Amino acid sequence: MSPLPPILEVGGVLISSEIITERFCCDYEKCRGICCVEGDAGAPVTLDEIGQMEDALDAVWPMLSASAQSVIDQQGVAYADRDGDMVTSIVRGRDCVFTCYDGDNCLCALERAFREGKSRFCKPVSCALYPIREKDFGNGVVGLNYHRWAVCRDAIEKGKALDLPVYKFLREPLIRRFGQAWYDELCEVAQLF
Repeated sequence: MSPLPPILEVGGVLISSEIITERFCCDYEKCRGICCVEGDAGAPVTLDEIGQMEDALDAVWPMLSASAQSVIDQQGVAYADRDGDMVTSIVRGRDCVFTCYDGDNCLCALERAFREGKSRFCKPVSCALYPIREKDFGNGVVGLNYHRWAVCRDAIEKGKALDLPVYKFLREPLIRRFGQAWYDELCEVAQLF
């Protein structure tokens, strides 16, 4: 078994050094958004995000499948997973209810409505931050880990080809979540690697 990566502290947030050392860049032409339809649970969400998703329902409803609409009618936009964490509701045990399709491509209806100016909510920060997963340890302690998933192997290859570290690929979502000053500090720490 390989040793665990070192944990760093940046602006009060614990981060795995893999966020700096690993390379990643989504390759939508190859994966076609499979992360929206693979897995056994929805995307992690906060209570605030659940409210924002509910507020965006009118804008996204026409983009959703009848199955997704039925799930939302029955259980809402989110549910507690087996660990007790709130996640987006899923269809047939795998597809996020907010998945919509454009040919063979899976898209996020929330993000699509946002880009079209129909909603003020883009998508859950956990989706925007992927492959980083955030863990709340309580008492204000937050950790960030690099998550590996077989469906993202093309993203790893593209990231290596571009020599693009995870934290640089996710610059905008990290700033959205933690702020510009925090991201600047992360960049300073990254220079030590």
